[in-house]
Amino acid sequence: MKLNYDPETDSLYIHLAERPSVDSEEVSDGVVLDFDADGAVVGIDVQHARSRADLDRLLVNRLPLRTWEAA
Repeated sequence: MKLNYDPETDSLYIHLAERPSVDSEEVSDGVVLDFDADGAVVGIDVQHARSRADLDRLLVNRLPLRTWEAA
């Protein structure tokens, strides 16, 4: 999983899988889910991210962590 934040557009993209998206659906104002060919969610696009989340803090809790890769 990867998190990408663009401060110029105040958008946060959460990559859940490395599969290409073939469809998208806005599920809430400014929140778009991206789906792969099988209908699985592969990404989440959040517009106006600073007003929706505390981007200054990231907590990771009880994940099956493996080797960290630098992006």
